[in-house]
Amino acid sequence: MKFALAYWHWFFLAQPYPLPEKLIGADPDWFFGHRPGRRSVFAPEAEDDYLRCYRNPETIHAACEDYRAAATYDFALDEADRGRKKIAAPLLVLWSTRGLLPAYDVLGIWRDWADDVRGRAIESGHFMAEEAPDETYAALRSFFGP
Repeated sequence: MKFALAYWHWFFLAQPYPLPEKLIGADPDWFFGHRPGRRSVFAPEAEDDYLRCYRNPETIHAACEDYRAAATYDFALDEADRGRKKIAAPLLVLWSTRGLLPAYDVLGIWRDWADDVRGRAIESGHFMAEEAPDETYAALRSFFGP
């Protein structure tokens, strides 16, 4: 239950069309600004741009379609590959220290899917680039090289 409450948006946004689109579209400013556990981590101009995007019904629909695909089509493809195919490219995995992921062996989970897995937790919440830009940049720079 703790996981579902913390990651509720995964399940909400994947609901069939048009449920999430209608609910978000009824008041996108409220939805963006009042999600459970939300605190602003954005520079004012970035937050304004997020709000501008959330006010566009096509953007809301596209976001929902991405989550729907993850829960259906993408999931089916992953299951077909499970234990048969692995990601060939080096893989960088970064996750936040705040949330439920530190309770899991994140790198171990990804090693089931790729041979060359690197990464670590970043001291942040969900928005690593905004909350810990220097640490996030350093991890990306180290992975991708000079």
